[in-house]
Amino acid sequence: MSTSINTTAIHAGYEPGNSEPRALPIYQSTTYHYDSVDEVAGLFDLSVEGHMYSRISNPTCDAVERKIAAMEGGVGALLATSGQAATLLAVLNLCSAGDHMVSSATIYGGTVNLFAVTLKRFGIETTFVSPRASVDEIRAACRPNTKLVFGETIANPALAVLDIEAFAQAAHAEGLPLVVDNTFPTPVMCRPFEWGADIVTHSTTKYMDGHAMFVGGVVVDSGNFDWDAHADRFPGLTEPDESYHGVVYTRDFGRAAFITKARVQLVRDLGVYPPAVQAFALNQSLESLPLRIRQHAANAQRVAEWLEGQDAVESVNFPGLESSPDHDLALKYLPQGGCGVISFVVAGGRDRAAALLDALQMISIEVHVADSRTCVLHPASSTHRQLTDEQLVACGVEPGMVRLSCGLEDANDIIADLQQAFAAIA
Repeated sequence: MSTSINTTAIHAGYEPGNSEPRALPIYQSTTYHYDSVDEVAGLFDLSVEGHMYSRISNPTCDAVERKIAAMEGGVGALLATSGQAATLLAVLNLCSAGDHMVSSATIYGGTVNLFAVTLKRFGIETTFVSPRASVDEIRAACRPNTKLVFGETIANPALAVLDIEAFAQAAHAEGLPLVVDNTFPTPVMCRPFEWGADIVTHSTTKYMDGHAMFVGGVVVDSGNFDWDAHADRFPGLTEPDESYHGVVYTRDFGRAAFITKARVQLVRDLGVYPPAVQAFALNQSLESLPLRIRQHAANAQRVAEWLEGQDAVESVNFPGLESSPDHDLALKYLPQGGCGVISFVVAGGRDRAAALLDALQMISIEVHVADSRTCVLHPASSTHRQLTDEQLVACGVEPGMVRLSCGLEDANDIIADLQQAFAAIA
């Protein structure tokens, strides 16, 4: 039976039996009991389902993974300790030393560093292209050793909207999967698989959690990419894995080959799996995600429109505004709205932007976004503090730029706090 995202967010993943707990239990255990040695052997041969150790899987985490997979429309999901860990798992599941990937240039700064610096030290190179690159331009960036194409649905913090269909078309023409970070819109506002993406990642730290409680991430597998059709390019999925007695993931796990390999091979070795109590808390937040993300987006739309009318604001960047260069893409991929994050440039530069933040009363200064509470950050005074004004402009960050994450308060109260802060620095 087909259900709406609202219903899926509440019911998917866990179904209690007769007289069992209605709420998802916390299975706070590192280990599990077995009736025989053969049962344990079957688990380690990957021939039977079950849990062998909570570094790899846990019943509470499993239920949340099933829920997120259902919300995104995938065949399976894998929780991780952070969004960065989820992205790392997605890449390392396909790439080895000597391989290459193509990525949108306008993505989260931490991911840029992961791709351009850290993974490069491990022998994996990345070519960056514009999020508005044409299919031909994306294909031209690919090489014989390219293993994937990557982008963000809504870039953090640039707020550029990815043309998912174009990136998917280019990737598939080259025999490559498209991996999309869907953190900002969440599956409530956009389901990248429906536009051709093959793998989705999230920082669950953001809207999925929504309360600034836990750092976490998740990888979701669509099950749609035909790895066997490109077997020479993806031997890790199509050839025997001797660390599991010669299992072949595509042969033995079918559409779930990618997500199974990521769990039993990478999470087994890297140990980037969250505890059960964290998954339990995430599940509670997921149940209200459809309500929350729509309110975040509605508040941001109101606030962005108000900011556009302020003389003290030089520019406002928000895909929901008609003035946004990505407005048409937002209408296509994000018809219900995108997220609650806005960036705007305060007239007067670095010092005046910093003064504005200091004058805020309800809105708090935080190195965070996507919280239930409205928060704000001045990159030139924090994440980009080491750069001169000239260097800031060169990397796309104006000295007077402010990143505002609209929370769940009444939009009028968010606007009122901004209004009094602008008046205080006038």
